[in-house]
Amino acid sequence: MEPGSWSDKVEQAEQERQAAVIRAEGEAEAAATISRALDKAGDAFVALRKIEASKAIVQSLSGNPNVTYIPSSNGNVLLNVPTNK
Repeated sequence: MEPGSWSDKVEQAEQERQAAVIRAEGEAEAAATISRALDKAGDAFVALRKIEASKAIVQSLSGNPNVTYIPSSNGNVLLNVPTNK
């Protein structure tokens, strides 16, 4: 048989199917592990994931020259601009 024959394509499709099954099983196991961790650690696990996500966002933005960080004092992001009371 010549290369690229029908049987080669069938074999490749079967390998891709097996890879998809293995990937899905891995994702299901990861979801189960996360679920067990949530049951065990409760909100602490969610808080940790939020912190990790925030850290990743900050690292991404810190490398962008078009982003400027303005620290806020007591939550005032208006840089202490006086307001009429």
